[in-house]
Amino acid sequence: MKKPLLLLLLLFVSLLNAQNVFNYGFATPTATMISTDGWSLTNQSTSPPSSPTTVLWSVASYTSVTVSSTVNATPFQNQVYATGAVCPIPNGQDGTANSFALVNYASTSSTAANGATISNWLFTPSIPVQNGDVVTFYTRKGTSATADYPDRLELRMSSAATTVVPSSGPTDIGSYSTLCVSVNPNLATGFLYPKIWTVYSYTVSGLTAPTTVKFGFRYHVTDAGINGANSDIIGIDTFSVTRTLSTSTESFFKNNLSIYPNPTDGVLNINSNNNVIINSASITDLNGRIIKEVYLDGMNNPSINISDVNSGIYFLKITTDQGIGTCKVMKK
Repeated sequence: MKKPLLLLLLLFVSLLNAQNVFNYGFATPTATMISTDGWSLTNQSTSPPSSPTTVLWSVASYTSVTVSSTVNATPFQNQVYATGAVCPIPNGQDGTANSFALVNYASTSSTAANGATISNWLFTPSIPVQNGDVVTFYTRKGTSATADYPDRLELRMSSAATTVVPSSGPTDIGSYSTLCVSVNPNLATGFLYPKIWTVYSYTVSGLTAPTTVKFGFRYHVTDAGINGANSDIIGIDTFSVTRTLSTSTESFFKNNLSIYPNPTDGVLNINSNNNVIINSASITDLNGRIIKEVYLDGMNNPSINISDVNSGIYFLKITTDQGIGTCKVMKK
């Protein structure tokens, strides 16, 4: 029993040291995703469809069907349904019916013999990130047929101060210049795009400071469309950004906070070096007893008056939205 218990303990500790920055499970209708939840779309494919819609990313809205000679089983199933069988509503990654977003080959209306180029985008709301944050999402192909029409999905990031949305056709990527993940980048055949919900991840890097960014899912397929050799149907689910909190409070303080003057005869000024939000601060003595505690209500650069504290050496503990930092302070 020792090894399983140790693994559970390590998992529990890692969860304690992680903060969820953003999470979205595509559990609301498409209109809500766009109008309320802050997602946006653009279809820059060759010959995008005309009315009623030119944007084909949407939240799934399937119903159960009875398979017949004229009615096929719905996509995103994990088994084949024979004629006469009831095909249920497909599930997202978490097992909830219709809880995922999808896009397909009909992103282009081109009927050219060699297909067209699909570049169909789904953009997240603005998300505050920093180096080391881990971005994850799940994706899968929607069909279980034996034929393979290769698909490709990119996750891109825009860290520009003003986001530029692609607008001039299938080669335009706007300010989404950072390629985070490419699923089946070479459009290879042989079911290299997963046919079960599969997680992909990207670790944020290269930023000079904490930055508000947007991510874009790009369904990008060449030789695509109804007469093309590529493109079928894919889904995405459970998009998440997670931050690992520092396990060393001293290291966290050094990297994110500073205080002055130290020693002090009355007031400690706290500076947030990376725009971390400070929620509370406490002073403890060398025996671990809390001498003073102050709630700072999300301030960036607060001051703490410790003129009523006896002279001596203490520990200052600061709780922020990104972690906890401690350092030694001296009261003269």
